Amino acid sequence: MLVAVLKGSIPFLADMLREMTIVPLVDFMSISSYAPDSGRVRIIKDLDIDVSGRDVVVVEDIVDTGLTLAYLLGELRRRGPRSVAACALLDRAARRIVPTPVEFVGFEIEDLYVLGYGLDYAERYRNLDRVIEGDLEVLQGDPDAYVDGLYAG
Repeated sequence: MLVAVLKGSIPFLADMLREMTIVPLVDFMSISSYAPDSGRVRIIKDLDIDVSGRDVVVVEDIVDTGLTLAYLLGELRRRGPRSVAACALLDRAARRIVPTPVEFVGFEIEDLYVLGYGLDYAERYRNLDRVIEGDLEVLQGDPDAYVDGLYAG
């Protein structure tokens, strides 16, 4: 069973599913931070399918500090699956706070701010068909700073 974390993992999940020779169960969770700088998260959208007795793979766009993934893995383990593993398109281990294993990694990246292929800034750039490096200061000044150059051709 694949558990995709909304919204960023959707392009990665879709491409993974197109390449798979089996059709796994797929469900979705949405997580939100609720206390600034606390590292605490809460579930906004929970699973519709029971994970007990199943092999579960959590699909993430990027694993950064490890806080969200550690929370999700712990929450899912409490629900009695046969196994739980993590899969991420991008692993930015340089920022890891919680040592969290990621069994399946597409790419390891340096401590860069990235956009595209599900990754966003202010809900922009998720629809890019590639991952690009963005300048966070530029985006904070103008969230649409890259729009013209990326979509103009």
